[in-house]
Amino acid sequence: MEKQRAVPKGFMTVGEVAKKMNVTVRTLQHYDREGLLSPSSISEGGRRLYTDKDVIRLHQILSLKQLGFSLQDIKNRLIPLDTPDEVADALAQQAEEVRRKVESLSESLRELEILREEVLQMQEVDFKKYADIIVNLQMNNEYYWLIKHFDDQTLEHIRSRFDRESGTDFMHRFQKLQEEAIQLYIAKVPADSEQGQRFAENYWKMITEFTGGDLSMLSKLVEVGKFEGTDPKWQEKQAMANEYVGQVLDVYFSRLGVNPFQEEDA
Repeated sequence: MEKQRAVPKGFMTVGEVAKKMNVTVRTLQHYDREGLLSPSSISEGGRRLYTDKDVIRLHQILSLKQLGFSLQDIKNRLIPLDTPDEVADALAQQAEEVRRKVESLSESLRELEILREEVLQMQEVDFKKYADIIVNLQMNNEYYWLIKHFDDQTLEHIRSRFDRESGTDFMHRFQKLQEEAIQLYIAKVPADSEQGQRFAENYWKMITEFTGGDLSMLSKLVEVGKFEGTDPKWQEKQAMANEYVGQVLDVYFSRLGVNPFQEEDA
């Protein structure tokens, strides 16, 4: 009887592996049924027997499961562990997945901390604005904080005109034009030059796209960058961009013989 219970050298029972890896016997049985981790051998008495190689495979499974992968995903990601190179590849894959998870969690933590600060600065509970801030954080929109300053009319206008994809595209183009305005300002490119007026045309096209022809939106856009409590470096950059934009648009409208800002005030 004692002989029948003896475990061959180099093998472990399902209970020993479960204890070693801090999982339940039922979990190992489930992985066996799912084809993820079958015992390397079965004793004459029908006991599942595992090796150290199986332990490494189990560690691979548990690591991927902890990262949120389904069992089917894990099954497709498992690679052979028959050579040192294959083991190294498996560990490298796990390390890369862990790195991605860490980056994702770090970004989620950053978004939560930012949202908390934005919520504290708002005067009332407004879940629509909270949601807008979260979406813009995920879009990597550096102007996400402006949302708390917009009134309901402006936010509804933005929501009605842009979805996530078009909104992301618009913000990328806006940021690119803002950076171009700063570069032209620093380079002292004349407002009435061909380069300056080409920029003015592109900038006004962007503004027209944003407003959709609704001139009531213009006065609200003029206030962007004037909010108190913004980052000083951002304010400095915004001041340069606004200064140059104002110069080139003055020339642009003068040549067109129109002034949409005056029309809006009339």
